[in-house]
Order: sequence, then structure tokens, then C-alpha cells
Amino acid sequence: MSRSLRCLIVDDEPPAIRLLKNYVEKVPFLDLISSTTKALEALQHIENENIDLVFLDIQMPDLSGIQLSKIIKDKVQIIFTTAYPQFAIEGYELNAVDYLLKPFEFDRFYQAVLKIKQKESSIHQNKSTEEYLFVKTDGKNNYEKVYINEILYIEGLKNYVAIHLLDKQIITYSTLKHIESTLPSTTFIKIHKSYIVSINHIIKTYSLHAYIVNKALPISDTYRKSFFEMINKKKL
Repeated sequence: MSRSLRCLIVDDEPPAIRLLKNYVEKVPFLDLISSTTKALEALQHIENENIDLVFLDIQMPDLSGIQLSKIIKDKVQIIFTTAYPQFAIEGYELNAVDYLLKPFEFDRFYQAVLKIKQKESSIHQNKSTEEYLFVKTDGKNNYEKVYINEILYIEGLKNYVAIHLLDKQIITYSTLKHIESTLPSTTFIKIHKSYIVSINHIIKTYSLHAYIVNKALPISDTYRKSFFEMINKKKL
């Protein structure tokens, strides 16, 4: 399942914010993180809250939407929301995803956000298609394709390993050392002599355990330093 888009609404008119909140709540793949009437405050949200998409008004006090977009355009995707059609060309030149002219109905709003969803899905699909392994299962010539981004963790079982996925596990004759050598080191890390985990699927760490879904995996002394060094690279 693809992730939700983390959204921020920036508009100096409270009624416009209420309308956009209502629209965002109707779309399952949008997650409203915050809203603000101040452009400078929006910059703080973008820096601190990992925002994907900004619904941005143009006529704003202190800093216009156009000025703000020039600052944030490489960090987030932008959909302009404004009552002034004369800014449309400039908005597209700034590489905005879409330009919603107030007042707009929900169907026009949905059309705009769907562009981003389809783009994200395409990127995800292409990445998934490229990054996979063929894992040997029972039988001489039996193999199963495993997409790397679906691997939660790998468990060592003497002469076998169990590859734990979102919906199942696959047992294969191999060693953790061999499996580790085939996985990207930016995503996977050994935390125990019996476990390699995907950093992308860790929900939390607590009391020297890494939690993946409902499983608490131990972090041993041998691997503690390297594991938390990787965690620290991702922290806010």
C-alpha cells in the first residue's frame, strides 16, 4: 500500500482553509498535517514536518504565495489556490502541479491531487519493478520474486533464513551473511546475530528493541552502535 501525502494548507482567509480541510478529509490518500494563515509560519512546517504537498494561496501578507513557492519549490509539490487568474502562467512556470481558481468544486480539487497520486504511484511502481530478488524455495528450479521494499526483516535459522514480508514469510536455504551482501546497506542493517531489519519498516525503538509491525526484535550490543548511527541520520 502506498503512503499518504502529507499536506499543508497556506491561506490568509479562514473560510478558504475550512473548505480545503473539508476537501482533504474526503480524500483517503491525503493526510492534513497543519494549516496556517502566515507564509513565514508555513516555512517552519515544511522544514520540521516532512510535508509533501502544499495548497498555497497567492495573495498573502508579508510574503506572497509566488515568493514563498520560489523558496520551497525544490522541497515540496505545490498546488496554487487563488482568486486571481492573472497569476496562472507564472504559477505553471514555477512548476506547480496545478492552479485552482477560486471558487472551485471538489471534483476540480480531486483532479489536481490525483495528478500527484498518479505520479507517486508511477515512481513507486518503477522502483518496485527494478528492485527485487529471486529467492530459491522448495525444489531444484523453484524461485520466488521478492520485492526489496516489501521485506520487513530477515531471520537467521541455522542453515536457513526466513524472509518476513508484509503478508507472508519465505524460507530459503541460505545464510544471513549472504542475504546481507545482496541488500542495499542504506536500507537494511543487522541488529543481532539472527536479524537483519529494514529501516523503512521500523515503527519505533524501545528498551533496545526495534519494533516492526507487532514484532519486537532485540538489538544486541555488537550491533547497537551502527544501528543507532543509522537511526540518527534519519531523526528530526
